[in-house]
Amino acid sequence: MRYFLVLCLCVITTSNFAQDNDTGEPTRVMGTVISTTTNGPLENVNIVNLNQVVGTSTNEDGEFEIKAKPNDTLHFSYLGYKSIKVRVTNDWIKFGNTNIEMTELALALEEVVVNQLKLTGYLEVDMKKVPIVSNNRYRISGIPNQGYEAGKPNVVNKVLGAIFNPADFLYKMFGKKPNEMRKLKQMKQDDEIRNQLAKRFDREMLMVLLQVDRYDLDEIVNQCNYSIDFINSANDLQILDAISECYEEYKVLSRNQERKRTAKN
Repeated sequence: MRYFLVLCLCVITTSNFAQDNDTGEPTRVMGTVISTTTNGPLENVNIVNLNQVVGTSTNEDGEFEIKAKPNDTLHFSYLGYKSIKVRVTNDWIKFGNTNIEMTELALALEEVVVNQLKLTGYLEVDMKKVPIVSNNRYRISGIPNQGYEAGKPNVVNKVLGAIFNPADFLYKMFGKKPNEMRKLKQMKQDDEIRNQLAKRFDREMLMVLLQVDRYDLDEIVNQCNYSIDFINSANDLQILDAISECYEEYKVLSRNQERKRTAKN
């Protein structure tokens, strides 16, 4: 009888443990990031859980610990190294520390033409040979407060789309990516992510988290009436705050428009 009670207790304990694992609550995973070139640890690697929207970085021994659950995706980025995404598995959570390898970027200089202008040495003559690059902005009648940067790739398609389609650019970006845009608030609340973004100017982490390319990311800020100078000089944290503020305004306007449509009906 005593052995039967012990067996029942083990079964109940195992069952409860399995139920706890099935709740889907995030646990923590640990790992060590190493360089494939030196086989040594990499310090200050930026790590972000794209699903939980939390971040961390490696210590001097390349070690890290971050909140995660099975099937979450971790994004690793480090200056001079190729960024990678790693999926969290049950085995990783079960067995603990694992090594994550990062590879250096292959740096290759493009051919540079130094005699393209064939300068003569006479200032008045040479000045006429230097091409003038204008950074003009232009507006379209009927679209208030919208400025467009001349020379951007696909800018004509973007403008025409805004004219002939009732849904403007911000509506397309914010309205069709609600899950990604909800991450803005989570990103702003995570101190580690904010610290990482404050030191970055490459927009990579923002593009990965919001699932947009670099052009659309800059265009969002542009359409939110921030200047081109701000877009070019702001760090990633400033860009995050700008988009977040714009998105909150968009939600307010969207709710007001919905109320007006409801009132008319």
